[in-house]
Amino acid sequence: MGNSGDLQRLKLLSYNIQAGIDTQRYRQYLTQSWKQVLPHRERLVNLNRIATVIRHYDIVGLQEVDSGSLRSGFVDQTEYLANQAAFPFWYKQVNRSLGKLAQNSNGLLSRIRPSKISEYKLPGLPGRGVIVCNFGGDTGLTVCIMHLALGRRARLRQVAFIRELVADLPHVVVMGDLNFGCDSPEMRLLTGTSRLTQPACEMNTFPSWRPIRKIDHILVSDSLQVENAKVVEYPLSDHLPIGIDVIIPSGMRLAA
Repeated sequence: MGNSGDLQRLKLLSYNIQAGIDTQRYRQYLTQSWKQVLPHRERLVNLNRIATVIRHYDIVGLQEVDSGSLRSGFVDQTEYLANQAAFPFWYKQVNRSLGKLAQNSNGLLSRIRPSKISEYKLPGLPGRGVIVCNFGGDTGLTVCIMHLALGRRARLRQVAFIRELVADLPHVVVMGDLNFGCDSPEMRLLTGTSRLTQPACEMNTFPSWRPIRKIDHILVSDSLQVENAKVVEYPLSDHLPIGIDVIIPSGMRLAA
């Protein structure tokens, strides 16, 4: 965590890693679909590349992580990336367990010890959830990591749930693959009556090889100053990661 005078700079990243699959064009969704169910040697190589990207951040939210199944070679990818990128604290939320075939999860990596971690199932069909991680207690920072549904009706219900979840939190970051754009009804619902702002909403993240859609977001409370909001140009998944620096006044104590 970088310090600048009496301010703390936290570097945050959100990344849908597609279970470690390196997709580089649309046709690979078909030609390499077997990688969604079977292991392959390149997956660990790609995870090592991802580790070199995320090691420069303080808190990382991961989506589409596999928590140890046949397709990942029974590697818990959240734990693997934590070890490879030297994050002392990590947490996984398994949202859709297909037994030995797939363990679809969200993941948290952190260089700061969390005060509290909770997880919630989101409304709609089973398989979607949110990790809620607090740093520094009731007056500290809360980071929410999620991967929302593909269908709009389910997303609107999920956004309403998230909005209520964060309504009374003083300093909050909402990050993940939200599957909606900046001018969508979902974004208006999430930011319209809350104090959440969208510092990097003009930047496209999907597909990584020719980004035309902005569906990955990091939203922050208006109580927090943000710098260096950007899409990180490392096409190691079908999504590009998005990063921001959050400037936190020295009065806020983050360590547990």
